[in-house]
Amino acid sequence: MLDRKVDEDRSREGFAAAGEPLMRIRGIAKAFPGVRALAGVNLDVFAGEVHALCGENGAGKSTLMKILAGGIRPDAGEILHSGAAYEPKNPRDARNGGVVLIHQEMSLAPDLSVAENIFLGSLPCKWNGMIDRRKLNDDAERALKACGYDIDPAARVGDLPIARQQMVEIARAAAFPCSVVIFDEPTATLTEAEAESLFRTIERLRKNNVAIIYISHKMKEIFRLSDRISVLRDGETQATLRTADADEAQVMSLMIGRTLDRRQASTWKFAGNEVLTVSGLSSPGAFEDVGFSISEGEILGLYGLVGAGRSELAEAIFGLRPASGTLLWRGRPVTVRHPRDAVALGIGLVPEDRKKQGLVLGAGGRENVILANLARLSAWGLLRRTRAAALYSEFTERLRLRSPSPTTAVVTLSGGNQQKVVLAKWLATDPRLLILDEPTRGIDVGAKDEVYKIIRELAANGMAVLLISSEMPEVLGLSDRIVTMHHGRLTGEFKGGEVGEEDLIRAVMSTDHNRPAKPPAAA
Repeated sequence: MLDRKVDEDRSREGFAAAGEPLMRIRGIAKAFPGVRALAGVNLDVFAGEVHALCGENGAGKSTLMKILAGGIRPDAGEILHSGAAYEPKNPRDARNGGVVLIHQEMSLAPDLSVAENIFLGSLPCKWNGMIDRRKLNDDAERALKACGYDIDPAARVGDLPIARQQMVEIARAAAFPCSVVIFDEPTATLTEAEAESLFRTIERLRKNNVAIIYISHKMKEIFRLSDRISVLRDGETQATLRTADADEAQVMSLMIGRTLDRRQASTWKFAGNEVLTVSGLSSPGAFEDVGFSISEGEILGLYGLVGAGRSELAEAIFGLRPASGTLLWRGRPVTVRHPRDAVALGIGLVPEDRKKQGLVLGAGGRENVILANLARLSAWGLLRRTRAAALYSEFTERLRLRSPSPTTAVVTLSGGNQQKVVLAKWLATDPRLLILDEPTRGIDVGAKDEVYKIIRELAANGMAVLLISSEMPEVLGLSDRIVTMHHGRLTGEFKGGEVGEEDLIRAVMSTDHNRPAKPPAAA
């Protein structure tokens, strides 16, 4: 583990004593139609510093980072880099100036190789103008190994899992001389081991006097890595704190202006009938011989590492993936070959990849929310627009979804607000079983708190919830029971109030597929 050590020479005063800030941001403002994204942001970033930037979705973090990376131009304010005016006209200008942004939503070319993506725009050429493939792959391999990543430079990026694509993004930034590197939610798709590798890369960059701006909703990472924390709210800088002198409650209060509900464990006992029973469910190459049940009013957590088969299992239950085995819905055998079969039963799925599976990116939020509810909102083949508008308004208020208008294309929304649109779409169907696959990925701490409350309320009102999450505190805090997966097989089953982190880690690392890691808990 990489332990963060904060001492006097890593304090804010220590940076100031070493000289002027490497980057000074003053009065930056930016507005879009119907939205004031930034309203006078001030920020200093020093060389060799990890400066965390926190804020709810819509606070202005992404807009500010796009300005720094040359993606958009500010309406007002100034930025100084190494004492000189910094006004990048495009991302190439920013990169040439030593500023690199590693996006939350990856910006790779899926049909190109890993090496081609890393050096896109700077491909090495031979004397005759042809690409020097040997040098390209050798340089890419060095860049990947410098970050601790074992990835084939010749592999097609589109064939890589999302987590490895994120590694390519990071290697691309580290492959060029840079003075400021901006990480936007870099661990959202990484396993713990992959995240550790990223943290080592950040430490190497810091030791080379590179300034790091680190954006994350994960407080544990913020307090582990950063030297200082700046908080944005409603497009304005609320405060800059020395990490060693701050705590999570203080940062969260600055972010959202209220106290969070910090309860972790469920306080009710479910006593409903079984809604879904799965027996001997198998899908070649994904999972094998999976069996479990979930009851009314129960939150069943499904925990495992990336590649364990969790999402594939959810897809099979929802009719997105062929599988053999038995499904009992309220005690009656059913066949689910298509998502329409699942929806007809009363099953909803919030998928892991919202962009590919959960949204029509070019459509507005209202159109996306009503997609799974068209039959209920229509009469004689015509959409009842008043009811559709009321439904959208109900869930935008309930989930605090921020959008300039109901018709604003969801592709323009932040990742967190996109996730809220997907969640609203399925909550609006009033399902009896809701499958949540990474429901809080890319959502800020305030919204997470609200989603947790909603999940508890849904279960308290009798809904069965299958919660798939890679965040262990989330699974432990919400689940009545927890089942674990490893390499496509269930390895353990636990009662929510009688299990700890060590139990789950042991279960998901298990190589014994012949029996659960712990005797199954009684339902």
